[in-house]
Amino acid sequence: MEKQKKISEIKKRISEGENPENIIKETLEAVKNSTLNNYIYKDDTLAFHSLEEAKKHRDGKLFGVPIAIKDNINIKDYPTTCGSKILSNYISPYDATVITKLKQEGAVFIGKTNMDEFAMGSSTEFSAYGPAKNPFDPDYVPGGSSGGSASTVGAGEVPAALGSDTGGSIRLPAAFCGVYGLKPTYGSVSRYGLVAFASSLDQIGPIAANVEDIELIYNIISGVDEKDSTSLPPNPGNKHFNIKEIKIGIPEEYFQGIDERIHNRIDEVIKTFGNMGAKIKKISLPHTKYSVPTYYIIAPAEASSNLARYDGVRYGLRIKGKDARETILLTRDEGFGEEVKRRIMIGTFVLSSGYYEAYYERALRVRTIIKEEFDRAMQDVDVILIPTAPELPFRLGEKIEDPVKMYLSDVMTVSANLAGNPALAVPCGFIQKFPCSFQLIGRPFDEKTLFELTKIYERERDGI
Repeated sequence: MEKQKKISEIKKRISEGENPENIIKETLEAVKNSTLNNYIYKDDTLAFHSLEEAKKHRDGKLFGVPIAIKDNINIKDYPTTCGSKILSNYISPYDATVITKLKQEGAVFIGKTNMDEFAMGSSTEFSAYGPAKNPFDPDYVPGGSSGGSASTVGAGEVPAALGSDTGGSIRLPAAFCGVYGLKPTYGSVSRYGLVAFASSLDQIGPIAANVEDIELIYNIISGVDEKDSTSLPPNPGNKHFNIKEIKIGIPEEYFQGIDERIHNRIDEVIKTFGNMGAKIKKISLPHTKYSVPTYYIIAPAEASSNLARYDGVRYGLRIKGKDARETILLTRDEGFGEEVKRRIMIGTFVLSSGYYEAYYERALRVRTIIKEEFDRAMQDVDVILIPTAPELPFRLGEKIEDPVKMYLSDVMTVSANLAGNPALAVPCGFIQKFPCSFQLIGRPFDEKTLFELTKIYERERDGI
């Protein structure tokens, strides 16, 4: 595994006169030689076509910087498969808003990364194109659903990537692959051009090897977009940041039932923040235990509605039957994988007559309680610190036959999606050969505090 790359290193090479084409060729070579199955689409055409476009933006903040894109984010004239057979022949007719913004800053798209089908999974094993692998041990999962994006950054192939986070799909793989991952505030980044899983939860966010690169990409892709009615302007944050004025909340509920080694490592992180002058305060988020069941009612319900559009009529795979009904049935049966079918069935069930009030409406009410609980907690503290994952990476195949075990991988991450708050996964050393990670959860639209606090921690951790 190569040393993880930084955007600043790439920019320095270009500013010193190196041809960006050399950097792109070097990156493509690393991607092609990789055995981690991180990419679904890695044709040179995309990289060199976007390099030609980037030359129009030589003063851009990302000129010549190679970036990987999760394969549920549209790039015009190139495939978007969402890791599914049903979109195996789909070519996007337009750019996602985040792609447009990155193009304007001169970014070069190196490929489309592997992912759990339609972002439904925690291990990237539910991809129609085979599982992605962990850069620290290819017999282990990289997390999901943005496993390809996190693994390619963790392996040092690219300096940064975009992922999407519906219930932890940026942060969990970032934790497993030893990199940083941001789930922005819901509404801070446009979802236009992101293939929908659960529309009230999905957010696009960056994955990178350090917090400066996370902040740089977030500042580029965030902001109001007239094509997304849920998008809102970012909060510039406090101009003056003093760690001695920061209160960090530690909710006891998130430290129960986790790997003891992770618990001990996070305790060291908390002690580090305390030694630097931050005020550490114990808080309680008692409805945490309802987060996973609430999420796995709301997300499949929205998915069953969103995925109804894949009918073999308008685009994607088409298996012709004797009539329209049979065509739709055959197409969906052949095109969707087992996990997607499972979630569609769960979602259809909880939305069906007689069960809507018992399950979906009740889940929405619990979501409101969870959101209000976070809002109350944030009146007393500036950020909340918790583990990113309850365990270290697990072996490929270990949980694939047990959906409930797989779903519980998201126990630390789903609540931030339900509440809409920003959350940043931060590496904090290793346990044996695998990385460990903690999360900082902030107030809505206060990503700035997460970035500044993490920079201070980085300097302390690295002895700078």
